Amino acid sequence: MPTSDDNHTPLYKEQTSLALENFQISGTPMPSEFIHALALIKASAAKANAEVAGLDSEIAIDIQRAAMEVAQGDHDGAFQVDVYQTGSGTSTNMNANEVIATLASSKLGRHVHPNDHVNMGQSSNDVIPSAIHLSATLALSQNLLPALQSLMSAIDAKSVLYRETVKTGRTHLMDAMPITLGQELSGWSKQIQFSISRLIEVLPRISTLALGGTAVGTGINTHPKFAQTTCQHLSQLTGLRFNPADNYFAAISSQDTAVEVSGQLNTLAVSLMKICNDLRWMNSGPLAGLGEISLDKLQAGSSIMPGKVNPVIPEAVAMVCAQVMGYHQSITIAGQSGNFQLNTMLPLIGYNLLTSISILSNGISALTHKAIVTMQANSERMSEYLNKNPILVTALNNKVGYEKGALIAKAAYEEKRPVIEVAAEMTDIPIDELRELLDPSSMT
Repeated sequence: MPTSDDNHTPLYKEQTSLALENFQISGTPMPSEFIHALALIKASAAKANAEVAGLDSEIAIDIQRAAMEVAQGDHDGAFQVDVYQTGSGTSTNMNANEVIATLASSKLGRHVHPNDHVNMGQSSNDVIPSAIHLSATLALSQNLLPALQSLMSAIDAKSVLYRETVKTGRTHLMDAMPITLGQELSGWSKQIQFSISRLIEVLPRISTLALGGTAVGTGINTHPKFAQTTCQHLSQLTGLRFNPADNYFAAISSQDTAVEVSGQLNTLAVSLMKICNDLRWMNSGPLAGLGEISLDKLQAGSSIMPGKVNPVIPEAVAMVCAQVMGYHQSITIAGQSGNFQLNTMLPLIGYNLLTSISILSNGISALTHKAIVTMQANSERMSEYLNKNPILVTALNNKVGYEKGALIAKAAYEEKRPVIEVAAEMTDIPIDELRELLDPSSMT
């Protein structure tokens, strides 16, 4: 990606250069999604300032053109300021101001100032929180929510396919009453549905922007109509609805909504890890494990054991979940760092939030298409286990009582015989009635 103009002069200027020198910490810049959202704000702000605050229309047009180049990813290489920088994100804001001003100046043929023009009516203190909200809203709407919808649809399709496939239920990892594979999958689907609902419910809050509050929330140096007008242009650019915050002091000094979104991502990660671990257990074997399902053989599982195949996709997604949980802890700590009128861990919040959304979106897509869609039920294996399950005797409790049932179950387990045979010997219940009572499908 271009980092300089045709004369090999960096697109950024002094403030960015100082930041690059001062913050040589991780070598990790802010995510490109964040930079693109920041550029969308600059483009919308320039248009708004031309309409309501007297910004020269030619300057405004060229700022918009330059900002849209940045928003489209044409100059990603010019944004290398470290995540671990000033807590307000001022260095990244100035990086954007300088790059856009340089690009606009080269097109216009006259000087466009990074502060007076590109940053007109703005402060890092309201722009960076707004970029966090904007980029998160876009990432949720365009990536994560569609990925979750696809995952839920894939699980639902398998749930219907296996609605009559009866298997042994398990509690405490031990044999329990029968359940259909379809019922088991329906539980996963409901978990995903709840996560979708939680994320949709928070969208109105994460799409509310701090723009207009400027330095401390009082709106100094900005036109009264700037925030609403800028949000209108952002809505037109993105196809999503954005509104100014109704209290800038909360919007600038806190990041509670970002923490809330991260919390929902954390809950989603918990759900996904449960599903991934269930898949791993159910796929275990193929001989000495459960072997209830078969996942696609995607790659060799061992560099020394020929023929070994591992559940690589559920493992990868489980690691994604662990990382998201860790990011949430960091965001939680960062969220309480809003001393007085400004949160001073904004870059960390933005980076962790967007990275969580990104790896979840990609991981869920892999899980959907390389595990759920392609998984196959091993019905014969499940039926074999089920017929030997001594817990089926629970269905006889109303006939023989708990104590007698326990004796039947113990005998069936120790003698490795079907429950129905032992029950026929130890009770006077007719065999036809036993078949009806002990039919696993009737217990589901």
